Amino acid sequence: MKTIRYELAADGIATLTFDEPDSPVNTMTPQWQADMAEAAAQLLSDKARIRGVLLQSAKSTFFAGAELKGVLELKQEDAAECFARCEALKRSFRAIQTLGRPVVALLNGAALGGGWEVALIGHARFALDDPKIRFGTPETTLGLIPGATGITKTVRLLGLMAAQPYLVEGKLFSPQEALTLGLVQGLGASVDELKARALAWIAEHPDALQPWDRQDYKLPGGSPSSPKIAGALGVAPAMLHAKTRGLYPAPQAAMETMVEGALVDYDTATRIESRKLAQLMVGQNAKNMITAFFFNLNAIKRGAARPAGVPRWQPKKVGVLGAGMMGAGIAHAIASRGMVCVLKDVSADKAMAGREHARKLTAGHVAKGRMSEAEQAALLDRITPTASVADLEGCELIIEAVFEQRALKAEVTREAEPRLAPGGLFASNTSTLPISGLAEASVAPERFIGLHFFSPVDKMPLVEIIRGRLTGDAAVAQAYDFVQALGKTPIVVNDSRGFFTSRVFASFVMEGTTMLAEGVAAPLIEHAALAGGMPVGPLAVIDETSLSLAVHVLEQTRTDYEREGQRHVCTPGELLVEQMVKEYKRAGRAAGGGFYDYPAGQPKQLWPQLKALFEKPGALSDSTELRDRFLYRQAIETARCLQEGVLTSVAEANIGSIFGIGFPAWTGGAIQFIASEGDRFLPRAAELAKRHGDRFVVNEVLREAIAKALDQPR
Repeated sequence: MKTIRYELAADGIATLTFDEPDSPVNTMTPQWQADMAEAAAQLLSDKARIRGVLLQSAKSTFFAGAELKGVLELKQEDAAECFARCEALKRSFRAIQTLGRPVVALLNGAALGGGWEVALIGHARFALDDPKIRFGTPETTLGLIPGATGITKTVRLLGLMAAQPYLVEGKLFSPQEALTLGLVQGLGASVDELKARALAWIAEHPDALQPWDRQDYKLPGGSPSSPKIAGALGVAPAMLHAKTRGLYPAPQAAMETMVEGALVDYDTATRIESRKLAQLMVGQNAKNMITAFFFNLNAIKRGAARPAGVPRWQPKKVGVLGAGMMGAGIAHAIASRGMVCVLKDVSADKAMAGREHARKLTAGHVAKGRMSEAEQAALLDRITPTASVADLEGCELIIEAVFEQRALKAEVTREAEPRLAPGGLFASNTSTLPISGLAEASVAPERFIGLHFFSPVDKMPLVEIIRGRLTGDAAVAQAYDFVQALGKTPIVVNDSRGFFTSRVFASFVMEGTTMLAEGVAAPLIEHAALAGGMPVGPLAVIDETSLSLAVHVLEQTRTDYEREGQRHVCTPGELLVEQMVKEYKRAGRAAGGGFYDYPAGQPKQLWPQLKALFEKPGALSDSTELRDRFLYRQAIETARCLQEGVLTSVAEANIGSIFGIGFPAWTGGAIQFIASEGDRFLPRAAELAKRHGDRFVVNEVLREAIAKALDQPR
């Protein structure tokens, strides 16, 4: 065996130590699966001399789960082989747990996905008492299901309703939570303590069986046919479809496997599990989600875009200019990570209001017991509201989050930058204005960078780092470190108008307003976006971000083009938004209404006048065509960002589009969407260009950029 060490001590304790060579973690490689079969056979051969079995890891974690790279290469015709491999692995698991000897897993670290299923081989589990450790089966977040007995066993341990969050939603849990759930039998402070407790458990349970192998076993909470469970299961599919819109097959497969498996014996249930997993493994959705949420996201977390050779950095004191919703949100994020924040505005009252916003953001955590009042007070004490620029003295990083106006940003830069500590970093939170132009107000443009946060800051996981023309590598690396210190995901892009996320987000919103200008019914526009997987319709989202802000950005764009001796040609969508604000006085939700009305105490509703003002008989009503326009428009614009060098990696394109723009996660991101469309993409883009305009054109240069991007190794 190459990945497992087998030892049988004189006291009758057999130990399987998982230790994959040349890897920081243990994974379910084909070699490991073969080794498990051999280990099971060896245990059976030595059964007469064995009184207990320990499962342990030589790594810093217990087991990392399945090896996912091979899934990306699977084709539909490979489903039968996938099923056979799942069944073979389960035979090894079943042989060990029915050996007739107690089996205990020692969880010295994380056990996720297939790793948790390995832990479930044991009749008992003992784990390190570390709140940072996570257990669970998050496979549905990668387009798969727990298919190595995870669903079958979890349902039989917890019951159908209690198991649902962990299997359908992929919810993770800590060792303490596992103890409360009864999924581990004890916690310990060290591996030695875990082993001692495991040996004691083995001595006390010489004839250990899995619960479902006992004659008196009953499913916790009731079977699918019991009235209470049957009632809940009757509405569960509709609730799930409302949440996934039918775009994510894995959660539905997990629910089906849970219910079908609960109606049959254990071995039949595990075969159902294998069949459902095999179907998902060869499907496109799993490939998309594994690409984005495993390979792409992990590349970003590892710092693939961080310039090398720069020491790790985290500021202790950070200044934020502007205490509005965005600035206050940034201040809260900084303080919540233990850093001191000086929150400056033009008046002490406005600065204090920004600090009060941070209090409101923490109030819910206090009410739910996730944060004590003392912890809340300490967090707020780290935010110093002020109207005095002198309080910024010694900040290692200053972030301006003032109004999107070039002159104002230049003014606050010149005022605050001299207060930076030696070698300090100055950042702009602009969402559209080119960083190189804003850096003209700086005395050290090599230390000037863009940090584009998204609203609401406390909920949005992405920060877009924008490298200006003169921004140095050290500044980029330090900004990367700061973003990760906030617990957020950084992407690094090069400078341009709108950068990446705002530019592509605008393409989505303006495609929607262009449809409205063409006479398409507003409800159909919103529905088509949601049907494609966008979290919010384009008319609803521009209401939230403000129509007046969009008009202001348009006016600034016109001014900038004029300064360069050019003329900005407005799209029909831009002109319609301008008309909404200037002619109809509909500036967005904050101003009382935009494309939607917001009646007090009632759900928002589309402004009734949209039908009379813009809807035209005979306008496009094909929902598939509308949905494709939204998806293709954003994907093509993302590809243009790669072609122009605004984006430099597919990973950042995919993760940035999902986390920053809300591009549907089922696609795996904007570039992965192009990959998943395959041979359909170019002809479909040509059809859309012919019917709807040049923004859908994929010329030869762009084709080459796409081909190069799709050829990048994962």
